[in-house]
Amino acid sequence: MRLLIKSAKIIDSESSFHKKKMDILIVNGRIEEIGSSLKPSKVDKEVKLEDLHVSRGWFDSSVNFGEPGYEERETISNGLKTAAKSGFTGVAINPETQLIVDDNGAVTSLLSKAAREVTIAYPIGALTRQAKGKELAELYDMRQAGAVAFGDYKKPVMNSNLLKLALQYAQNFGGLVQSYPQDSKIAGNGLVNEDENSTKLGLKGIPGLAEELHITRDLAILEYTGGKLHIPTISTAKAVKLIKEAKKKDLDVTCSVAIHNLIFTDDLLTNFDTRAKVLPPLRTKKDTAALFKGLKEGVIDMVTSDHFPVDIEHKKVEFEHALFGTIGIETAFGALLKLTGDLDFTISLLTKGKSRFGIKEAQIAEGSEADLSLFSPKGTREFTREEIFSTSKNSIFINSEISGKTYGIIAGDKWEIQE
Repeated sequence: MRLLIKSAKIIDSESSFHKKKMDILIVNGRIEEIGSSLKPSKVDKEVKLEDLHVSRGWFDSSVNFGEPGYEERETISNGLKTAAKSGFTGVAINPETQLIVDDNGAVTSLLSKAAREVTIAYPIGALTRQAKGKELAELYDMRQAGAVAFGDYKKPVMNSNLLKLALQYAQNFGGLVQSYPQDSKIAGNGLVNEDENSTKLGLKGIPGLAEELHITRDLAILEYTGGKLHIPTISTAKAVKLIKEAKKKDLDVTCSVAIHNLIFTDDLLTNFDTRAKVLPPLRTKKDTAALFKGLKEGVIDMVTSDHFPVDIEHKKVEFEHALFGTIGIETAFGALLKLTGDLDFTISLLTKGKSRFGIKEAQIAEGSEADLSLFSPKGTREFTREEIFSTSKNSIFINSEISGKTYGIIAGDKWEIQE
């Protein structure tokens, strides 16, 4: 299969073609030639789009689709199609399903269902059996089947010795352990950030202490055991400080932040809109400022949409009874670009994280496998519900301004391109 991309501005700070408008010829899934005004003798498809830009393929380190068990929220097939339309060539899928991904067979089944799609699925296996936090799951077997990390989604490992054992055991095969940062006893039955707004609204709060206490413990265990630890979706200013100090000690720790926690604060909760009920909760302006600074300084290693589809029966209900979570993969590029106002920085954020999960990165160079995201940074618009391709529509970004648009992806000899 021969595919020709015409007049695309390449955004890749490590490429000699950075910010140059070039043609790219892809043959059988590999970049055969990059040049000006290419005129190959034969092509099966020509891609020529308004204000076309390309970068290395984007990666999201935390998405959920529901299948198996919660297909009414999202299937693997439609979820990966949504990711492709949104510019992501790879996504790490959490084990937050009815049938928990906690053994070799479950990982194999997920990969089998995802095999035909353009966006590549990278399974995250549960850290503990059935994600119950009592005993370790079959980590090595899942790694052999294709799992890229291990963690219980939004479920903290409250047993300190269990986390110690996980970090020690995973070192034998270079496994990446994830630990969700929340002390359940401190968080209690909290629904939103604990501060003035929670008091005004009469809603139970989750103090930043719950996150910070857990991170402090996890880092102490990591310092003792060694190993590789990833802390997903931090949300407080002090969390940034704690991780910055840990990195100064050369601890092998990384962390991520959810895009909505960068942009929105708990001021959004005044009308009890359940789309804004997320975990970790939306915090304060002080926190969002510290998170953004942490990104700029490299303390926070990656951003994620933390995409979590929730069907209407579990979201459009009283605030107390609604499930936590928002979808966000479709707005990830536009929301980040609107926030940063810096295309190079936005693309650097969207392309980070693969190496931490042991995923090979493809270069924009002749001879490399095609792994490209296609987009335009032009323009600003209000995001609407009608634009959502996901099965669930629980987006916190509805009626928010976002910038640019995504055209799709090319991954190997497959593509998903909106023309």
